[in-house]
Amino acid sequence: MHRRRLVITILTALLLSACGSDKSSGSAEEGKKGARNAVESYVDALNSRDADHLIEVGGVPDDSRARREAGRILADKGGRGLSITEIQIDLDMGPDAGSAKLTAKEKSGETTQDSFSVVRVDGAWHLTVFTDRPVPSGKATSSTEQL
Repeated sequence: MHRRRLVITILTALLLSACGSDKSSGSAEEGKKGARNAVESYVDALNSRDADHLIEVGGVPDDSRARREAGRILADKGGRGLSITEIQIDLDMGPDAGSAKLTAKEKSGETTQDSFSVVRVDGAWHLTVFTDRPVPSGKATSSTEQL
């Protein structure tokens, strides 16, 4: 009787853990697909030199600061005729945040790589390609310099 109860308990635990992992892997796969789509949109924005699209992919407010930075990004990386050879997505910070690694070939034949943080906000995936963002008031910076 004790052995039978133990076997039932183990089988129940295995069944429940298998059900839970299927559910979470489905969510993880959906998240990876959304993050991958954001990377593909980023490449499209670069290839078309589209600042509006780049700002959208970056998930930043469309302001003069974002416009300036989008211009710099497009001047540096835009219009190269990138074709994606590989995208690696790692949701290593939870279901809504992680990292992406892009490998692409330029029309010149040169291979280029880029890495980003990816984050889902209100259901939409964004890449952290914009760095010139103001610190919200009342928040300390990450500087380690002592005053």
